[in-house]
Amino acid sequence: MTPSFTLLRRSLGRLPQRTSPFISAKGNGRGRRTRSLHTSAVSQHSGINRPAPGTGIKVHFKDSKGNLLKTVEANEGDDVLAIAHEYDIDLEGACEGSVACSTCHVILPPEYYDLLPEPEDDENDMLDMAFGLTDTSRLGCQVKLTRELDGLTATLPSATRNMFVDGKKASH
Repeated sequence: MTPSFTLLRRSLGRLPQRTSPFISAKGNGRGRRTRSLHTSAVSQHSGINRPAPGTGIKVHFKDSKGNLLKTVEANEGDDVLAIAHEYDIDLEGACEGSVACSTCHVILPPEYYDLLPEPEDDENDMLDMAFGLTDTSRLGCQVKLTRELDGLTATLPSATRNMFVDGKKASH
């Protein structure tokens, strides 16, 4: 049975509904259930614009041994995962920033970690599966740059656990 045929049969009520983290079933107030699809904004999945040299927020990327990989500049609002992809830093991001994996796990210094908002529950759930989890671990896709994060160091763990698809290189 093809996936589209399965969805059609489900929507006609011939197959039981399954729960998905992306699809929710809600009542419409008339005794019927409607289905809505959760999507993310296209801008979250596109590349970033590099700032003019000397005008951006500096981000330092280090490997698991503390060796500097690269220092780059980015704009306020850019996330660490998109920055890493823009500058060819090997931070995987298998789910392309949809908070459905832990492959963009980074370790931050405590002084920068404390400047960020608390992680949401879905981020914490994914971090529980991250390799080499620390007290200052975050998902790179959820770390949005602000001016006060200038000079941030993001350390990549020695390995990742990819529950999504082994070998997939994200296009984020």
